[in-house]
Amino acid sequence: MQVLDNPVWQALNSVDSHFNLGDQVTGYFPADVSPFAALPYWSATLQQTLYACLPAGRSWSVMIKEPVELIAAWELKFSTTLHQMTCTDFTPYHNGEIDTQPLNSSHVPAMLALTALTKPGPFLEHTIDFGNYHGIFDGERLVAMAGERLHLNGFTEISAVCTHPDYEGKGYGAVLVSLIAQQIIDKGAIPFLHVKWDNQRAIKMYERLGFAHRTDMYFGVFQRR
Repeated sequence: MQVLDNPVWQALNSVDSHFNLGDQVTGYFPADVSPFAALPYWSATLQQTLYACLPAGRSWSVMIKEPVELIAAWELKFSTTLHQMTCTDFTPYHNGEIDTQPLNSSHVPAMLALTALTKPGPFLEHTIDFGNYHGIFDGERLVAMAGERLHLNGFTEISAVCTHPDYEGKGYGAVLVSLIAQQIIDKGAIPFLHVKWDNQRAIKMYERLGFAHRTDMYFGVFQRR
């Protein structure tokens, strides 16, 4: 599973290549889809190449197994450690009292509002284009959601898992992650995800569903100086 050591680069050069605005040695997503930029490895030479091709006026994110030492042209705004978890022993969770609904472009304003409140990770106007987002509603109000993000050969990432604070503890996250994980497995891929190292509540929920820690990942946000 070494492809998961550099999942953004692998996705941009395989299943998600239709998003890639880079070239053979650089990769990045459209501004309204994802802030990720990627390289096969983050050497100073390749970072200079990336610097020359990335549009100005945006901040960027990097996610890779080995910590990145940014060149002087970049300013690091934020960094943290993520746990990368893979699901190879799936234990589905069902709750017949919880209804889920596929999400589409008409739901984007509600999705943007929920992710802005709960901050599960970057979610933009066209992040939904990654596909397969589902939500839980209280009346007309979107109160929980999850979906897919990076797609690699044989692996699909579950992302944007979030629940409105007023609705936590009801099992909504487990229902949604279980649903999407089952769909990924049915397509012949292995589900994986990333979670902040200190989010123990989420980590325990993922473990109950059969996810296990694979490795630690470096996540950073940077921009031009």
